[in-house]
Amino acid sequence: MIRFDSDYLEGAHPKILKKIVETNYEQTPGYSDDIYTHSAILKIKKLCKKDNIDVHILSGGTQMNLVAISSALKPYQGVICADTGHINVHEAGAIEATGHKVIIIKNENGKITNKSIEELMKDYLNDGAYEHMVIPKMVFISFPTECGTNYTKNELQRIYETCKKYGLYLYIDGARLGYGLMSKDTDVNTLEEISNLCDMFYIGGTKCGALFGEALVIINDELKIDFRHNIKQRGSLLAKGRMLGIQFDVLMDNNLYFNICKQAVDLAMKLKKSLFNKGYKLLYDSYSNQQFVIINNVKLKELEKEFTFFKWKIIDENNTAVRICTSWATTEENVDKLIQKL
Repeated sequence: MIRFDSDYLEGAHPKILKKIVETNYEQTPGYSDDIYTHSAILKIKKLCKKDNIDVHILSGGTQMNLVAISSALKPYQGVICADTGHINVHEAGAIEATGHKVIIIKNENGKITNKSIEELMKDYLNDGAYEHMVIPKMVFISFPTECGTNYTKNELQRIYETCKKYGLYLYIDGARLGYGLMSKDTDVNTLEEISNLCDMFYIGGTKCGALFGEALVIINDELKIDFRHNIKQRGSLLAKGRMLGIQFDVLMDNNLYFNICKQAVDLAMKLKKSLFNKGYKLLYDSYSNQQFVIINNVKLKELEKEFTFFKWKIIDENNTAVRICTSWATTEENVDKLIQKL
């Protein structure tokens, strides 16, 4: 069985495993106060071209969103996101469980716009009873989005300008950041560029070559205060923090993170071209490692004898949209096998 249902199905890049084995018997301080985590943080700062940022490495995406958002917001403040946003749909109410309302706005091809944020804020401020309402204080977006689409630099600039106009923090979920940066439909292609367009973001590792782990980058000084205390209180401060540090130290070395993510995107584009040539329709125009294709149910059952996909949406009684993911470890041979069967 060849699995295309997600991009965290394999273990980790061999260079990471090699480094973990090589350093296995070393003794280092705990809680990320080790030479490997320090080295990873320096590399991230260099790639962002900023010395005055804070970097915290946690073990998972939902955990990261929970800690980051709960740390930034007061109890009576909420976070704005697309109705398809990960914190709204696929995190089992983790953000609401911290006491913060997720305020949704309609997505456009997986994205939200500066205009939709502006409209929401005007409605809020013009409501005569706004002091009885949850205060919108943060905007949450994913890059790429849950639908595999990407924001352009102009779109992010407009969103960030609107956020600053209304005193909102902009937080970017980068669970698949490497795949987004390597996509051809966006002009945001470096960590430096993304760090100029938000208050904080994270670099996804779990889906991009690591065993586990995400690296949060905090640009806004207001959000740095006492952050490690919240990590600890939320049960997210890993004693063996070097296990996270080693992975990002390797991934951020010699462009490894970007190279393996580009490979995944290139294979997804090969698949996308083939889908068009074969007459398949796509649910979204994605240029990342996720492709959402509409398949006849009879054909889907035939394909499922050899391949697995994530069933995304029932289109009608005869057709289903499935998500096909490539990853840092996907081989061209397996993509070719899928293309042949399609």
